[in-house]
Amino acid sequence: QVPLVESGGGLVQAGDSLRLSCAASGRTFSVYTMGWFRQAPGKEREFVAEIGWNDYSSSYADSVKGRFTISRDGAKNTVYLQMNSLKPEDTAVYYCAARRTRFGRYVDWGQGTQVTVSS
Repeated sequence: QVPLVESGGGLVQAGDSLRLSCAASGRTFSVYTMGWFRQAPGKEREFVAEIGWNDYSSSYADSVKGRFTISRDGAKNTVYLQMNSLKPEDTAVYYCAARRTRFGRYVDWGQGTQVTVSS
C-alpha cells in the first residue's frame, strides 16, 4: 500500500490560484504514476492530471490544460497540483491516487480535499 494524504484545498474566488499537495508514504518504490482526480457534486469522478513517478512525464485533461500544472518533489515523495485561473466549474473534491503500472488501475487513493471556487 501507498498511503496518500492531500492538503491545500480551500475557498477561493474565480481567477485565484491554489496549490494542492499529496504526500506519499509506504511502498513508494512500487509507484509508476501519480494522478489527480476530482469529483463535483452529482457528477462522476474525472481525471485531472498525472505524472510519471520516475520519468516525470505528465498529461492533463483538456479542461485544465494551460491552467493546472502537476509536479513532483522526489526528495519529499510529494506531488503537487498548481491550479491557476480557477473557475467555478473547478469546484470539486480533489483526490490524488497512485498506480503500479503504466496502464493499470489507480489503486491507492487519498481522502480528498475540497476546492470551492466562487464566482
